Amino acid sequence: MSRIATAFERLKPRRRCALVAYLMAGDPERDSTVPLMHTMVAAGADILELGVPFSDPMADGPVIQAAGERALRNRVTLRDTLDMLQSFRERDPHTPVVLMGYLNPIETMGCHTFAQSAAQAGVDGVITVDLPPEEADELVQALAQVDIDPIFLLAPTTTPARIETICAAARGFIYYVSLKGVTGAATLDVAAVARKLDEIRARATTPIGVGFGIKDAASAGRMAQIADAVVVGSALVERIADNAADADAAQAEVAALLRGMRDAMDARASDVQVA
Repeated sequence: MSRIATAFERLKPRRRCALVAYLMAGDPERDSTVPLMHTMVAAGADILELGVPFSDPMADGPVIQAAGERALRNRVTLRDTLDMLQSFRERDPHTPVVLMGYLNPIETMGCHTFAQSAAQAGVDGVITVDLPPEEADELVQALAQVDIDPIFLLAPTTTPARIETICAAARGFIYYVSLKGVTGAATLDVAAVARKLDEIRARATTPIGVGFGIKDAASAGRMAQIADAVVVGSALVERIADNAADADAAQAEVAALLRGMRDAMDARASDVQVA
């Protein structure tokens, strides 16, 4: 069983929702990434999402775009990102880590070489924002050979036919983008998200994670009642950026936010069980 599947199985008996925490590799400094990853796990993150810096993002809002620009100024590449994960694995062989980025760096490395290198580094899943499943055969096959899950995005505008296609191709979990916009934008419409998750769940065999728009403990708690995983990105990256000159303060702010989210999510799960 993969590390991602094991994480969801571990949470299921307690009806706990997975907390997925995002950070950009190499932001704000090269040597800050691995310590932040360990801090996130210690504060309650069940799965980590590690962003690969890219110069032309399509789904990232201004907060994560700025993080990518800082990482690129630090000359962080896809290879560097894998090296950081390999360092993380020296102390943590259990927590699932998903790479999130865009196709160009993978194509430059080559799908087969990327898959082999990612497996050696300890990658468990790959989200390639600009690669639709209809065009992902080469990468999906390369990842399958090394037991890495391809994770695809679904949006509020995804049609029933495409939901069917994406659910059939998905492994690990499905990433539902909860709003029409970029990361960190707008306010969540929980009722609308719940209706769409019901539609997806009727076709999916994997857990469903919800991201974009999760900003604080309250929004994480509300989403934990209807999703299998809650993904938080911009709110964490913002705290890292605000404390870019003080690594200890950045870790403390990140830990405090995640602990608050974890508590709110677990409290909501208890409410549901009692009800």
